[in-house]
Amino acid sequence: MTTLRTDTPTPAETSATSTRPLREPTPPDAQGWWWGTGRRKTAVARVRLRPAKGEATVKVQKSGKRFKTVEEHFSEERDRNDAYAPLKLTNTFGKMEVVIRAAGGGTMGQAQAVRLGISRALAGYDPTFEPALRAAGFLTRDAREVERKKYGQAGARRRFQFSKR
Repeated sequence: MTTLRTDTPTPAETSATSTRPLREPTPPDAQGWWWGTGRRKTAVARVRLRPAKGEATVKVQKSGKRFKTVEEHFSEERDRNDAYAPLKLTNTFGKMEVVIRAAGGGTMGQAQAVRLGISRALAGYDPTFEPALRAAGFLTRDAREVERKKYGQAGARRRFQFSKR
């Protein structure tokens, strides 16, 4: 007959109850920006943020000095919600100046790339935001990509129609 020890926790118990130590905040660049890069499928979003000195804005940089608001860039409500989600989760919406450069992919991929980029920049700005962002899944990169088409087939997995005669 075996008896269970109750004085020492098992390794599974200690890993479940222990918390990850907070990282040191990353210093801003020379102009005072924190950077974050987000990727999803073929979309890439380079995000920079800093505490707002004047008006707090979230804008998408199209080229040089041309900017669009998030509402103009993302026409779907779900894409706008994706872009704003990390700021609303950390209660920094309206307190940060955010500049986004998004390229490649479609609108939904860009929105999810923006979400990851903003989350990474916020985690660098204030490491106390990281547990909440990680619990919401905003710091996890979605690694799913389109499978390539293979030769001798109509698509990635679809075969050409078989003809017996």
